[in-house]
Amino acid sequence: MLVVENLAFSYGAATIFSGVNFTVQKGRLCGLFGPNGSGKSTLFKCCLGLLKMGAGRVQIAGQDVASLSAASMARLVAYVPQDHTPPFPFLAREIVLMGRSPHFGGVFGLKKQDWQIAHEAMQKLGIEHLADKVYTKLSGGQRQLVLIARALAQQTPFIMLDEPTSSLDFKNQLLIWKILRDIVTEGTTVFACAHDPNHVLWFCDDLVVINQGKLAASGKARDVLNQGLLQELYGDVCSVGQLCGQQMIYPEQMLHQAA
Repeated sequence: MLVVENLAFSYGAATIFSGVNFTVQKGRLCGLFGPNGSGKSTLFKCCLGLLKMGAGRVQIAGQDVASLSAASMARLVAYVPQDHTPPFPFLAREIVLMGRSPHFGGVFGLKKQDWQIAHEAMQKLGIEHLADKVYTKLSGGQRQLVLIARALAQQTPFIMLDEPTSSLDFKNQLLIWKILRDIVTEGTTVFACAHDPNHVLWFCDDLVVINQGKLAASGKARDVLNQGLLQELYGDVCSVGQLCGQQMIYPEQMLHQAA
């Protein structure tokens, strides 16, 4: 679904990353992982054509991103940013309905089906009660749920999410990852930036890791996120362990206390 070849990007003389190569396979939930400042959000924007890459090539569904119009991109991929504040006080349901814009036909605008799809997307996330609330007055976590509902309403084969659970409480973090797993099961490909290594282990099929401007690792999540990689990324602050047969990342101090 996504092919990245020799991707590079710089802000002036400052190189953010270079020589990045990886793929996101169709029908998989792939995580993008790495320390703060490693360039994950910038990489997302390059993949979407929102930033002009310094070198390399990006393809989505076999099509070169550099040659795609905005309308064509919007029918291929939905994007959920870390945060979004619109210039006007739209209602939450209006924000979700914006996900239907790539499917509008001519001058006829919204159809009954568009309203139904938007409503079902909000229902799936349990936020239909927010439909008539002003989006800019919602909490950060509620706004994030609305943006994810907008992406679902867009009905694309590929969704990219930049830290989709960063503003959410623990319950809603798990809810979002479960929903992402469900939509992958239904056939949508998902590429999601994550900060919590346990979320990656519990929910992702595959993983791409960026560190210090380079691709540090890629492959199946459980194979990639090992003790050696954690040491490279974070030093001695955490370790891989087991709890009830489930692989988990623990603070190093906790493992010593358990021992």
